Parts: sequence; structure tokens; C-alpha cells
Amino acid sequence: MFKIVDTLIKRYFSNEEVVVFLLLLVATMGVLAFWGGVLAPVLVAVVLAFLMQGLVDSFKKLGVGHNTSVILVFFAFLSVCGVFIAFMVPIIWRQAVRFVQEVPGMFTGLRDGVFAFTEEHSEFVNQATIDELLNSLANESTNLGQWLVSFSLSSIPSLFSLVIYLVLVPLVMFFLLKDQEKILTYLTSWLPKERKMMRNIAHEMNDQLANYIRGKCIEMLVVGIVSYVVFLVFGLRYPELLALLVGLSVLIPYIGAAAVTIPVVLVAFYQFGTDSQFMYVVLAYLVVQALDGNVLVPLLFSEAVNLHPLAIIVAVLFFGGVWGFWGIFFAIPLATLVKAIINAWPNQEQLINE
Repeated sequence: MFKIVDTLIKRYFSNEEVVVFLLLLVATMGVLAFWGGVLAPVLVAVVLAFLMQGLVDSFKKLGVGHNTSVILVFFAFLSVCGVFIAFMVPIIWRQAVRFVQEVPGMFTGLRDGVFAFTEEHSEFVNQATIDELLNSLANESTNLGQWLVSFSLSSIPSLFSLVIYLVLVPLVMFFLLKDQEKILTYLTSWLPKERKMMRNIAHEMNDQLANYIRGKCIEMLVVGIVSYVVFLVFGLRYPELLALLVGLSVLIPYIGAAAVTIPVVLVAFYQFGTDSQFMYVVLAYLVVQALDGNVLVPLLFSEAVNLHPLAIIVAVLFFGGVWGFWGIFFAIPLATLVKAIINAWPNQEQLINE
């Protein structure tokens, strides 16, 4: 047994670059595990920098200088954010307040609808099960009201954190775009001079992560806009709020779509009851989700990160089981990292030649 382990160590870990890379990988995972919350603004800024880098490169191809390109992209980013905050945030906030106020009534309406259904079809329904469901809905509506009060009181610290994000994230993003070469030069100065494997992994991850982030933003925009149009056509309440939730739900593959379905169905049932309009809204929403999952996602991400759809599903299940919410959120980038490491890992013949 020890001989086998010794042989594997000599075969795969006799290279200095491999050992340094593994130590860096373990150290990075440790830092994110223990200080991920503190470094969250930096991580958000890195994601935005990846997203904006393509625009900076486009300006540079047109002959614009690096610093000028960064300034133009940065102020364009601030302008878009400013317009969104000035026009969309007040609308979404008002709808969110009304939605929160009406949620207990929605649960009451759902309970009354279930009760009416059981009275009309008492011969086909187990009354004991329905009574248990109605009691559960009543308890949930009461607990929800209490949670909303406690949430409103506990949201004051989160508002302070939001202000910090609004200041720090754009600032960090600007310096990441402006001094990218200097930062990379400084970081790579601590690495071994011979780092062919690390260079291959870095190049592949840079391209794949940039494509993933841009693809995810495209998916958010497409799904959010299409959902907004659908909700607007059917006259559903809170169209901006629900469309924003549906757009953000794509950040968490599969789980997000299932979670955001609850408020959409709840609002539709509260507004239309059991009329045919309710069925049309739910059917249209399910069509949007089906097109997103079966057409848009494979089209964007099977090409963008060069991963098979089955590999994406396995990555979501595995990393979600290991790291919970954040494992699901970063499942595709982590799967891409694993793929890049496997592709770049030196085999025995390469180690002998070196």
C-alpha cells in the first residue's frame, strides 16, 4: 500500500510547479471558506471586471488608449447603474412593499380556494389531509407576518452593507481594470519561473470564466425581459418585481427556477383565482422556463464553457451537496476549473522530458 502511494507521489507530485499549484489551490479555498464574507465586495468586483473587460478590449481595438478605454467603460457602467437605481429601483421597491403587505392575504385566499375545492369534490378528497393542509397554511400565514416584522427590523444593518457595496465594488472594479497588468505581474512574481501548467490553466480559466459571466448576464437579461413582457400581456400584478426575481433566479441553476415559481403562482392565483386566466399565466411562465432550460442554457453554456450539459448537472449536484448555496452558485466555474486542471496536468512522459 505504501509502495503504491510512494509511486503515485513520485509520478505526479515530483514536479515543483505541481506542488506549488496544489498549495495555492488549498490556500485559496481556505481563504474563501473562512473570509469569503469579508472579501465578498472584491469577488463581486472581480466578476464585474470580467464582464467589462470585453468592452475595454473592444475600445482598444478601435485605437483608444488603455486608460481612456477603462474610464469610458467605467462611466458607462456607472451611468447604467444610475439609470437603473433612479428609475427601476423605486418601482420595484413600491411593488415589493405592496407584495409583502399582501402575502398574508394571498395565503388566506389560497386556503379559502383549497377549502372551496374540497367542498365541491368531497367524495374524491381525503378531508383529514385537507384539514391538515389548511391548518398548515394558516400557521404559515401567521409565521410569515411575524417574520416580515422581524425582517424589517433586522434589515437596517443590511442597508449599511449595501452602501458599502455601492462604494467599494465600483472602486475595486475600476482599479482591477486599470492596473490589471501590474496586479498580474506582482502575483506571478511569487510563482516558479517554469509554470507551463499554471499558465495553461490560467489562460483556459480566463477565457471560460469571461464567457460564463457574459453568458449568465445575457441569460438574466433575456429571461427577465421575456418574463416581464409575458406578465405585462396578461396584466399580472408586480410585473417588474416578478420579472426581476425570475431574471435573478437563473444565477442558481434549476433550484432558482423552482423557488421563484412559488411567488409567481401565488400572485396569479390571488389575482385570477381558478379562472382560465390563471392557467394561461402559469402555462406561459412554464413555457418561458422550458425554453430557458432546454434552448437558451445549452446554447449559451455548452458553447461558452465548453462543458457537456450532463457535466453541468453533475457539477450542480456535487458542489451543491458539498458547499450548499455557494456551491450551486459557482458550480459551473468550479467544473470548468476541474476540467482545466485535468487538461493541463502533466503526465508521466511530460515529467520525464522535463
